[in-house]
Amino acid sequence: MRNADLVARDLAVVWHPCTQMKDHESVPLLPIVRGRGVWLEDADGRRYLDAISSWWTNLFGHAHPAINAALKDQLDALEHVLLAGCTHAPVIELSERLVALAPQGLTRAFYCDNGSSAIEAALKMSFHYWLNVSGRPDKRRFVTLANSYHGETLGALAVGDVALFKQTYAPLIVEALTVPSPDAYLAGPGETALDCARRAAAALDAMLAAHAGEIAALIVEPLVQCAGGMRMHDPEYLRLARAACDRHGVHLIADEIAVGFGRTGTLFACEQAGITPDFLCLSKGLTGGYLPMSVVLTGDDLYRAFYDDYGKLTAFLHSHSYTGNPLAARAALATLDLFAASDVLGRNRELAAHMARLAEPFRTHPHIGDVRQRGMILAFEMVADPATRTPYPWQQRRGLDVYRHALDRGALLRPLGNVVYFMPPYVITEAELDRLAEIAWECIELVTLDPLPFGDIEPDGRSGWLA
Repeated sequence: MRNADLVARDLAVVWHPCTQMKDHESVPLLPIVRGRGVWLEDADGRRYLDAISSWWTNLFGHAHPAINAALKDQLDALEHVLLAGCTHAPVIELSERLVALAPQGLTRAFYCDNGSSAIEAALKMSFHYWLNVSGRPDKRRFVTLANSYHGETLGALAVGDVALFKQTYAPLIVEALTVPSPDAYLAGPGETALDCARRAAAALDAMLAAHAGEIAALIVEPLVQCAGGMRMHDPEYLRLARAACDRHGVHLIADEIAVGFGRTGTLFACEQAGITPDFLCLSKGLTGGYLPMSVVLTGDDLYRAFYDDYGKLTAFLHSHSYTGNPLAARAALATLDLFAASDVLGRNRELAAHMARLAEPFRTHPHIGDVRQRGMILAFEMVADPATRTPYPWQQRRGLDVYRHALDRGALLRPLGNVVYFMPPYVITEAELDRLAEIAWECIELVTLDPLPFGDIEPDGRSGWLA
């Protein structure tokens, strides 16, 4: 079956995520039929370099033989069993290995289905902990960073700060307290990334001091605010935030759903600050991009607050049907095996250094206001005027033109508004990175022309197409 046949069938019945469906009257829908390594192939036989790891999930390439073999083996043993009152070897081993790898003090693993549901669980755990230890629901508010994103279920939206996703549903949401982001892009004249981190940390400390009695937790995306435009900050902020949370009796939730498992240069981003959060939320790369699974790692102090006689009604009554699914756990174990089998992080450092070299010419492009990188994440901020960092109007959707042209050149790029970024699988080669940089340069050259090379696209409101 060809692309056109699959597209026609799809558009008759499927409602796609994060998409204004009317866009597909002019924007191609990709019917992917197979993947190998960093490459995806459509039904007409065209190949596309997966520059974004299929929404930041794929670590070791598509159809990796070791993960494939593990899943085939698990299928013959056990496909699923509920994790309430039952257990199984894959989830036990996975929990043991995650606890051994995680920052010291994280000793318990609670499983969910996806990133948003892990955030929901962590928020509920934090509130419920304070309720259990004090008997009063006073500590029920959460603190979030400006421009943060933590998922799209209502609880996760409540602690996010990207209007594109949140604004519509504001009447349904319990609002969080918002503090300034340590985002280094916001540096004032003469300021460094470290200065930004310290300034934002001082504002956080003031917020916690003023409201500690009602705040349950601070939630942070360590080092990179991914859906907020790949904005990055200095690790010092995490150190200062951890100290402030300790000082004021507030939990720290680290959302490493996108940045965990080697994306930022260390296995977990928190390692770069030498801190242990009270809750560590993981997903995406957890299963190597194969199956939905997430986990909240926490410590014994948190765990013991829920551990009591049934009649005390302190148990954490939160569940998902596929919690701890054996197939997903087995994929996660196979993924961890790949980390153990070779120096993945060392190789990532080599690839990151190559990405940095490729990024240099972009720094002087007349319509790029910032080039930023943290490990295997590289971003280019397209702007109308680099001197003032004046952004392009969002209605022009220049990132969408990058997407369209990149497909023509054989690459799957999905910009975040005007931010073009690379977050490729770890098995990408230097030659493939060279090709990707060439395509990105060409795309940025084309879409920063005036008029736009593809013509202005009719605005549809703040569509999430390019998230």
